[in-house]
Amino acid sequence: MRTSLSLLFVLLATFIAVPCAQAQTPHAAAQSAMDAAVQEHVASTASDREDVLRVLNLPQVKAVAGHAGIDLRQATTAVATLDGPDLKAVSAQARQVEQAMAGGQSKIVLSTTMIIIALLVLILLIVAID
Repeated sequence: MRTSLSLLFVLLATFIAVPCAQAQTPHAAAQSAMDAAVQEHVASTASDREDVLRVLNLPQVKAVAGHAGIDLRQATTAVATLDGPDLKAVSAQARQVEQAMAGGQSKIVLSTTMIIIALLVLILLIVAID
C-alpha cells in the first residue's frame, strides 16, 4: 500500500510538472530582432522630428509665422514633445510643405501658406491638449 501511494504521488507530481515545464517556451522573437525593431522606431521618430524642425527653420515659414503672429520658438520646443500618430501627421505635413517649396520657387503660393499655418497650429494644439 505504501509503495502504491508513493508511486501515485510521483505520477501526479509528474503530470502536474510537465505542463508547467512546457509552458516555459522561449519568446517568439529573438532579443536581437526586438532590439532592431526598437532602434528602427527610434530612428524613424528622430527622422520625423528632424523633418519638422527643418521646415520650421525655413525663412519662408518664419515669415508666414511672423505675419500670422505665431511664436516659432514655442512651436520648435513643442516638436520635442510630439510622438506617435501626432508626430507622424505633423511630419507628413512638413514634408508636404518642403515639397511645395522645392524647385526654387521664389513666391509662396496660397496653398503652401495655408499648409504652413495649419502645420504650426496643429503643433500648438497638440501640445496644448496634452
